Amino acid sequence: MRTRSFLALAAALFLFARPALVGAQATSALYNFMSSYFNPDPNAGLTAFRSLLIPMGGMAEGMGMAYTAVAKDSSYFEANPAASSTIAQTELGIFHNNWIADTRIEGAVYTMRTGNLGFGTMGKWLYLPFTGTNDFGDRVGSGYYSEATVGFNVSYNFFHGYSFNGIALGATGKLAWRSVPTELTAAAGNSGLAAMVDTGALVRFNFLKPFASRTKNSSVGLAVKNLGPPVMGEALPTVASLGVSWAPFRPLTLSSDIAKPINLLEPAKSEQPSLAVGFSLAMTDAFGFQGGLLIKGGNPRLSLGSTFSLDLLRVTVNYTLDLTTQFTPLNRISIQAAFTLGDLGRADLARKVDKLYLDGLSDYGKGNLDAAIGLWSEALRLDPSFDPARDSLRAAEDAKKLKADMDAIGKMNLAQPSP
Repeated sequence: MRTRSFLALAAALFLFARPALVGAQATSALYNFMSSYFNPDPNAGLTAFRSLLIPMGGMAEGMGMAYTAVAKDSSYFEANPAASSTIAQTELGIFHNNWIADTRIEGAVYTMRTGNLGFGTMGKWLYLPFTGTNDFGDRVGSGYYSEATVGFNVSYNFFHGYSFNGIALGATGKLAWRSVPTELTAAAGNSGLAAMVDTGALVRFNFLKPFASRTKNSSVGLAVKNLGPPVMGEALPTVASLGVSWAPFRPLTLSSDIAKPINLLEPAKSEQPSLAVGFSLAMTDAFGFQGGLLIKGGNPRLSLGSTFSLDLLRVTVNYTLDLTTQFTPLNRISIQAAFTLGDLGRADLARKVDKLYLDGLSDYGKGNLDAAIGLWSEALRLDPSFDPARDSLRAAEDAKKLKADMDAIGKMNLAQPSP
């Protein structure tokens, strides 16, 4: 499996790198090879509200949807609902995705965090032209088929501290509405409303970390999405996913996801598991790029993305190539504009706490125990989870007590009469 996946990826990369050398006949042969190599899933498309599985865009899509454990911006809404309690910035994300042919997806996400509590809201709308014909092929009506989803998220990061980043748990409640044009009599009665919930867990920690940073370099995430009752006899596209991520260096993040679709009405007809791998590389503070490969039955997808950051705006542009379809670049481009709206003073507070801690170390080294205790006590008042100050405060108080005991013993020796 690993060798075959490598060959498939190498073929796709060759197509990107040397398009001028690939003629129409060779391109067709390559796609025929890719299509025959990845066997279609016989259970694909048996669930309703498929728009829930189409990404809005952003970093999640750029990394091939290997984002369950990364989940560090507003893209988390489609990856892991536990992430809102761990994101660094309040964010407003606006998404546009040219998916397939005339299909469009518009989306918006607002998310923020206060302390260990995170919450957010989202809206997503898929629409495409829909034309109805009768048995004779005559046009009988037209309009737009659409699926709209709204959701509200809340999560909390339990046991958060300096050394242990906590266990984040979260849930997103969602409502989705499917609209079929009423003038299309052949499709009348197919509109419907769906209710569902996403749940997730996320743990961030340090593992083989060669650089200094408060940010943890590894994470594990688990999510179950679109869990709800059937709609008009059709199951929702429920998916369970497990993801891991690791940053071996500060600018580079590697990630991988395994996802298992679950047909709650007929489990035997659940789709095959999928595998996604991705990376994110920050070249500078203002520019980075992402890439990912999603292997999902007969529909492997290769994603490439670039991110441009200004002071308050981050723009992510992704191109996704479906390796089993014709090469049509304009059909799979997504754009996200994310406005960062501050962190409620968390970064300034962290810098202040760091300074108090370092000043305390300086006083402690000079023997000024009372001054060090005062600085570390203030640091803990500002941030009770700052464990280094707590450990140092305990050591300073023990040292002060020991010094007092030694002074008392010295006074007792001086008070005793000499023989």
